[in-house]
Amino acid sequence: MIKRLFDILCALGGIFILSPLFIIIMLVIKVTSRGDIFFRQARVGKNEKIFRIHKFRTMVTNAEAHGLKITVGRDPRITRIGYLLRKTKLDEIPQLIDVLLGNMSLVGPRPEVPEYIQFYPPEVRKKVFSVRPGITDEASIVMIDENDILSKSSNPEQTYIQEILPLKLSYAVKYVDSHNLLLDISLIVKTVMKIFTR
Repeated sequence: MIKRLFDILCALGGIFILSPLFIIIMLVIKVTSRGDIFFRQARVGKNEKIFRIHKFRTMVTNAEAHGLKITVGRDPRITRIGYLLRKTKLDEIPQLIDVLLGNMSLVGPRPEVPEYIQFYPPEVRKKVFSVRPGITDEASIVMIDENDILSKSSNPEQTYIQEILPLKLSYAVKYVDSHNLLLDISLIVKTVMKIFTR
């Protein structure tokens, strides 16, 4: 209950404070490329409920029809403004909407696309989906340059499934086993610091 109240208050405050930035980004996306302002994609949430996440669109329209579900390095599908939004993580801030809707939390295991859930070990799967997914977590901080790592692989999807996903899940399990409000605040602060010091 305390975590949910914290999420709602912070999401409302974040949307209010960042509203000028929201408007600027929306206008820039609309002016610089064709397509919707928001990117909506199916993700798996608490109790394996499917929801559609909100992000600012950083790729060309119908990008998933022309490549993988994951992004690799300087993916040619990424727009010019999209690269900047991704690098600064500003494309993620619309997820504050998902927090208000109750589909996400500020902190929690990052929500995965349905296609990769089959690679979760059963016991890990049950634990990870016992909580709401988050905008950030320890794995997001440690692997903030995940796209660059994948760009060095000859088979990015295999590398993601066999190397990156297990690491993400280990952080997710650790979080579920020990999460509390102080840990959430700590991870939010670490995330902001990581973005500004890259």
